Amino acid sequence: MNILAPVRRDRVLAELPQYLRKEAALHVHKDFHPRVTCACQEHRTGTVGFKISKVIVVGDLSVGKTCLINRFCKDTFDKNYKATIGVDFEMERFEVLGIPFSLQLWDTAGQERFKCIASTYYRGAQAIIIVFNLNDVASLEHTKQWLADALKENDPSSVLLFLTPAQYVLMERDAIKVAQEMKAEYWAVSSLTGENVREFFFRVAALTFEANVLAELEKSGARRIGDVVRINSDDNNLYLTASKKKPTCCL
Repeated sequence: MNILAPVRRDRVLAELPQYLRKEAALHVHKDFHPRVTCACQEHRTGTVGFKISKVIVVGDLSVGKTCLINRFCKDTFDKNYKATIGVDFEMERFEVLGIPFSLQLWDTAGQERFKCIASTYYRGAQAIIIVFNLNDVASLEHTKQWLADALKENDPSSVLLFLTPAQYVLMERDAIKVAQEMKAEYWAVSSLTGENVREFFFRVAALTFEANVLAELEKSGARRIGDVVRINSDDNNLYLTASKKKPTCCL
């Protein structure tokens, strides 16, 4: 019995959404990994279509974490929202390359007194979104500590990192530099106007889906001896293979 909500038409991804800034992108390839595309065509994605992937959203108080999530999930903006107590979450359903895929967006509290509560929900994240306000220098400076706290509960090599201001006017050059240091993908979005919000979450969903399928292929033994698949910021190493023979599909 399928208890998951159907996928909305505007949540269907047939192509890999592109980065916002090439100098601060996780990957600069224009298409999904060929092994992922092939696996989806042959419906060999294992349990990926049934998984709910966890994305945690962290950052200082009042930088716009809740507004960012609400803008994408509900297409609303409320500047008078109440501060999040502990954690809250929204579920978003996608279809990526014909495969259903779900993201659970965890909205965590930015207040110091709730930090211990919120941090207990960090574990098991596939992606970490660190939010700051480009009009607030301190919130940008604090992003590294938020990242360190989140990585205490997760394997740094198995999570995708995104750095984004929910409101922006100034300091973008400094923010890109911080993203490069973190090895995070930088996105400038506006919860107020909705600018880049949809594109950003589509990118998060697509890269998380790709990482899940690659991990599933490796776990199931589909990976050929000599292949190297790396999910990091070095796009030159992403599709290395020791095979000289070009396969017709992913074996």
